[in-house]
Amino acid sequence: MQWLDGFIQGILLGGLYAQYALGMALMFGVMRIVNISHGDLMILLALIGVSLSVSFGLGPFVLLLVLVPIAAAIGYVLQRGILNRVVSQDPLPSIIATFGLSIALQNAMQQIWSADTRSIPGGGIEQASWQIGTIFIGVLPVIVLIVATALTGGIDALLRFTKFGRALRASAADVEAAALTGVNPQAVYAWATALAVGILGFAAVFQGLRSTVAPSDGPAQLIYAFEAVIIGGMGSIWGAFLGSMVLGVSQAIGFRINPGFGILAGHLVFLAVLAFRPQGIFGRS
Repeated sequence: MQWLDGFIQGILLGGLYAQYALGMALMFGVMRIVNISHGDLMILLALIGVSLSVSFGLGPFVLLLVLVPIAAAIGYVLQRGILNRVVSQDPLPSIIATFGLSIALQNAMQQIWSADTRSIPGGGIEQASWQIGTIFIGVLPVIVLIVATALTGGIDALLRFTKFGRALRASAADVEAAALTGVNPQAVYAWATALAVGILGFAAVFQGLRSTVAPSDGPAQLIYAFEAVIIGGMGSIWGAFLGSMVLGVSQAIGFRINPGFGILAGHLVFLAVLAFRPQGIFGRS
């Protein structure tokens, strides 16, 4: 029964990782932009959410309505102001730019919020659960998984069936050819990054509800996002979702084997995928 519980808890944890990974899948897997500051942006949004919640007494769902547009605006400005200047076939400029942004964000957050851990008050939803036999299923993790699934389906449909999705895929494949057809790649990338960081607004609220956040937590969240995208396969939105599930289940089962083995188990699965299927589960050779 403990293994079934571990599997269920891993799937629920994967819902949170999916929200980290979806934005990364758009930027890294589709646009080929390596955003080292991805995790720090999520932590920044979580800390903004903590401040808004405490200052104005916002509940978690009202906070989502406020924070997600703020996140999208940050993403749009980031792409227009910084990343559009370094986007090229060579990923090194974007790595350098976002690495510098990551360091700057971490230091700024420590100056504003100090190094203390904080969380978003959820009014009891963070402790609520359903009991099925000997297994307890948290209400909040189920909500997180449902939201992650809806976001994944929505983004996949956006990329496949809309004019914006076709323009984004065309710009990612060949910027010059896309521009010749009337697409403005810089504008498309800006809106895509707004969408990617907007998704982090969801992740930020749910992370703040499920756990605590501190200014130095960003790099760990970045690793989970990268691993989920690579396990699932670059360029595949549902692959990022599945990779998140694999990562979450690996960690949950690892914790059942040994409390100190959980995070390492996820890393080992990631390394195994790199060794035996480097293109990822849904990736193409």
